[in-house]
Amino acid sequence: MKTIVFIGTNKSGSSREAIKAAESLGYFTVLFTNNEKQFQQRREYVDVHKMVLVDITNMEAMRKAIHSLQKTQLMITSIVSFTDPYVHTASRLCDEFCKNYAQSEAIASMEDKEITRQHLQHFEFTPKFTLLQANDASELPKMAFPLIVKSPKSTGSKDVLLALNKKQLNQHIASLQEKYPKDTIMLEEYIDGPQYLVETIIYNGQPHVIAVIEQDITQGKRFIITGYTVLAHIPSKMQETLQNIVETITKAFHVQNGAMHLELRLTKNGWKLIEINPRISGGAMNHMLQAAFGFNLVKETLKLLTGEQPNIEPLHHHFVYTKYLVVERKGILERVTGRNQAKNSRGVVDVYIKPRKGTLLIPPLSMGHRYAYVIATGHSKHEAKRNAYSAAKKIRFHLKAM
Repeated sequence: MKTIVFIGTNKSGSSREAIKAAESLGYFTVLFTNNEKQFQQRREYVDVHKMVLVDITNMEAMRKAIHSLQKTQLMITSIVSFTDPYVHTASRLCDEFCKNYAQSEAIASMEDKEITRQHLQHFEFTPKFTLLQANDASELPKMAFPLIVKSPKSTGSKDVLLALNKKQLNQHIASLQEKYPKDTIMLEEYIDGPQYLVETIIYNGQPHVIAVIEQDITQGKRFIITGYTVLAHIPSKMQETLQNIVETITKAFHVQNGAMHLELRLTKNGWKLIEINPRISGGAMNHMLQAAFGFNLVKETLKLLTGEQPNIEPLHHHFVYTKYLVVERKGILERVTGRNQAKNSRGVVDVYIKPRKGTLLIPPLSMGHRYAYVIATGHSKHEAKRNAYSAAKKIRFHLKAM
């Protein structure tokens, strides 16, 4: 039986939808997970045909698990991951056990922010940056404030800090050195301007810009993205410029097949690259793109990774806005109200509430602390945003103070 092995998944979002897409394509689905809670909730993962509890940070343990699968009637067609930081891990295993249509070396480079910056440092879209080696006590480089201080291995806005002055800079560096004593610390110029996501798929060496998404950023203790606008139509000048950038990156990393998304900011001096990830964005992104264009990007990505030609021709063009909900104070969730009213609001195509009763909710320190979203469409981006905000206001988290 043709089988796809998935390394890790979230309960919802792009990584879970990829498993559902594999099932719809006729594959037997196997999930490798080290999340015991997923085993406890096994009945909720009906699209996972076989769940294997294994340490997904341990390559040898997964190799043994794959050999066990091969002794049964399962024919492993591909090994994939749609979650950080296992895209490269899955690709390496795919190199060993089946035909890999992606490029493991390119994925590894794009997952590492330090290597990415060094690889692309001579292009105009790369911000100014410098690297502090582990335990480096030398004088700090002279860079104008504000600065971004980050770990090259950060994901989901974790360990990405803003320094407005030298005191904050020293505090952030000390904090990251304590947390990651063996790792490099990256300092980058702060880029001002609207931020965009560019979802891209590469087939036979040719990158295709799938979508351009405007991001709304809430800046508290961390930079948290709380809103996304999928542009129904990309302005021609923007399309041309972004196409040139994705082509440059595709060639620089020698990518032949795969998916990636870029985070960029538009400045008075042109586009500046914030980061690259070698996969579709997580969270609600796949649902957003399906509402906007009518095709399932994770499904088409799986086709690409199993040697088929993806079909990314839009069936329609709709403006879509997704509003994420966070909380402003810490507390234990007692109940959520307004879900059905939100679902029945104008233009709403999806409402998702993440936490269950009894969950501790906190103000956001990472993307994982976004607790719900509303996806809505509209005839313009302003109408889509208005519809999503109107529905989101009906959802309320009732918290018990700590």
